[in-house]
Amino acid sequence: MENFVVSARKYRPVTFDSVVGQEHITVTLKNAVRTKHLAQAFLFCGPRGVGKTTCARILAKTINCTNLTPDAEACGECESCISFQNNASFNIHELDAASNNSVEDIRNLIDQVRYPPTSGKYKIYIIDEVHMLSSAAFNAFLKTLEEPPSYAIFILATTEKHKILPTILSRCQNFDFNRIKVSDMANHLTKIAINEGVNAEPEALELIAQKADGGLRDALSMFDLLVTFSADNKLRYKQAIDNLHILDYDYYFNITDAIFTGNQSNVFLIFDEILKKGFDGHIFLVGLLDHFRNLMVCKDKSTAQLIEVSKNIQVKYLEQSEQLSLSFLLSALSIGSSCDINYKSAKNQRLHVEICLLKMANISNLFNFASLPQQEVEKKNLDSKLNTEPAQNIVQEPTTVTEANLTDSKTEIPIQNSNIINPSSTPKSGLLRSTNIVISPKNVPVSNGTTSAETPIGKKKIPFTKADLQKKWDEFLLKLEADERYAEIVWLKRSFDLEGVKISLFVDNALQKSMLVEDGHLDEFVHFLRDGLQNDEIRINVEVSDEVEEKKMIYTQAEKYNFLAEKNPSLHILKNALGLDYDY
Repeated sequence: MENFVVSARKYRPVTFDSVVGQEHITVTLKNAVRTKHLAQAFLFCGPRGVGKTTCARILAKTINCTNLTPDAEACGECESCISFQNNASFNIHELDAASNNSVEDIRNLIDQVRYPPTSGKYKIYIIDEVHMLSSAAFNAFLKTLEEPPSYAIFILATTEKHKILPTILSRCQNFDFNRIKVSDMANHLTKIAINEGVNAEPEALELIAQKADGGLRDALSMFDLLVTFSADNKLRYKQAIDNLHILDYDYYFNITDAIFTGNQSNVFLIFDEILKKGFDGHIFLVGLLDHFRNLMVCKDKSTAQLIEVSKNIQVKYLEQSEQLSLSFLLSALSIGSSCDINYKSAKNQRLHVEICLLKMANISNLFNFASLPQQEVEKKNLDSKLNTEPAQNIVQEPTTVTEANLTDSKTEIPIQNSNIINPSSTPKSGLLRSTNIVISPKNVPVSNGTTSAETPIGKKKIPFTKADLQKKWDEFLLKLEADERYAEIVWLKRSFDLEGVKISLFVDNALQKSMLVEDGHLDEFVHFLRDGLQNDEIRINVEVSDEVEEKKMIYTQAEKYNFLAEKNPSLHILKNALGLDYDY
């Protein structure tokens, strides 16, 4: 049976022109060979599978070629090229630094460098995974690397440039290899499939290129796997998804539609199906965020080329992006990013993702509410109060408010980033705060030490006593304790006076007053008291109480004696009669 050669070895580039996706490097190396401006040491760095060692071998073969082509490529027919292809060249030495990383290994290499080549012009040393050398080995290599013989050239290759000593980097000519583009990789796989007689669907090759994450060697390994799986020598997209364990694009398109329309049941069913197929919830979440990012990029057709997918999938992205608003995508990305950050620390990770999806599915509802005219929102709030409260509790303003006045305005409420929403009706960490959607009501309290005097429509004026106020005060403190807002509990556990509807709250200093007023904590408290006591005229004035006289601390023996003598003057008589001294 004929030995099988994997595609990564069978189709390994042998010339600079056959290297995929690294034109900026191959052109520079060809020019260096053509003009004979060869550095004494080269450093090739970049991710795995992008052609570092391959380019090192091509450069080594080209340098010693005796019959270069006009394009500065090795001829492949001279004695030097033939011996290199048969792995019999005495002028090209490869060293694996992962297993030869000691000082002794470098000393042996330095000893070999002393001898000139028996044939050819240069001796080339290729050191792969050079970052694995020990610090002592690097230091032993420094002198030879800086001043090698005229016939010695070193080519170093590494995936972790940051681990190499700066003294080594400064002695080398550095070349940074890029991740290979999906389009370049897919074109290369298409050529290989034609050579191998494999009938491959373009979508399947695109999927392999995306899964390879810029590494051509990984892509060729996946290509061999899928071809081996196929019994009829056909490479299909569906089989590629199943074998590579990749979540199909259709899942992301379907769940995005369900989220946007607010179909929560469908969202949960799709997510459950994904989990049953064996996909990790975190992988799904990261893929969904990437899907939202692609949709956001497709909002502008000029940037649609930034997503690396096939043409058919790109059309789907363009169609779905037209249905979604940019604000929806940004809000969904914000919620998903927060879920991604906290995923590993969550105890119930499935529930964590489901809550995230539920928040996303309610974004559209929030936008619909925020787009209502302001007066219409006030009318709905007023109608709900009229339906739930006794008629005698509502005192109408002298000004007559007609239905036309409530509905004629078409002005939309602006969506702002820093205005105040009624905190008493908003959870500490809820959907509104996650999506940064804030509604600016007309009767927001003014933070100047007292609450605003502006009166809403249908003002409530139910009288209350100090006992009623104390009861609601205690309820608010319990609410703060449940929310673990202990600092605010300390600020509000103060003495207060009640004069009609004016409440005077006494604090110790001006700093406490500013923290209560400017940070908005006082506004939340006022809203709570107004709702609880059914009186919209309640005002709170924060006042700094008189400075408490500091107690004089007792330190010395004389101070202790005088303190006791003030309480009992007979102590002086006893001291004088017995001739005592309070210092002893």
